[in-house]
Amino acid sequence: MKRALIVIASLILAGCSVSEPVAIKGEVISCGSVTSEKAIIEGISVECVDGSAGALIESLRGPMVLNVWGSWCTSCLAEMPEFVSFYGKAKDKVQLVGVAVEEVDPADSRRFIEEHGMTWPNFYDRENKTRGYFGMGVPVTWFIDAEGKVTFKKIGVIKSEQELIDLTAEHLGVEI
Repeated sequence: MKRALIVIASLILAGCSVSEPVAIKGEVISCGSVTSEKAIIEGISVECVDGSAGALIESLRGPMVLNVWGSWCTSCLAEMPEFVSFYGKAKDKVQLVGVAVEEVDPADSRRFIEEHGMTWPNFYDRENKTRGYFGMGVPVTWFIDAEGKVTFKKIGVIKSEQELIDLTAEHLGVEI
């Protein structure tokens, strides 16, 4: 009888244990939805990770949070859960766009996107043309308004979803 009670109690307690969070599978998204000024025809071109038409960096229009990252970057990996959570709440209010830089192969970018829950458009800088524009080092996050003006550059890791929410409100005037 005692054994039966112990087994039942163990099963009940095991059922109450905290389970691991379910990982969101990322998806390589077309860049066709990214807002850009079509009249701008000169600048730094980047291609879309999915192989569709890219854009000129200077043509991007917001409100937009532009995250520059690399699959090889441990700091970029550390901040990605914050972006995934933020995007779940912000996607109808502000564009989130990524730019993968200094990648050996576009397949590395695709794999990173899928493994880390990214479900927003991402560009790929195959020839490292953006280095002079974005600067050296990642991660860096830009806040771009509707006219294409960069209103703020956050250099370094985004440490929380709340930080992203606060920066978006402060620099783009968008409440999440």
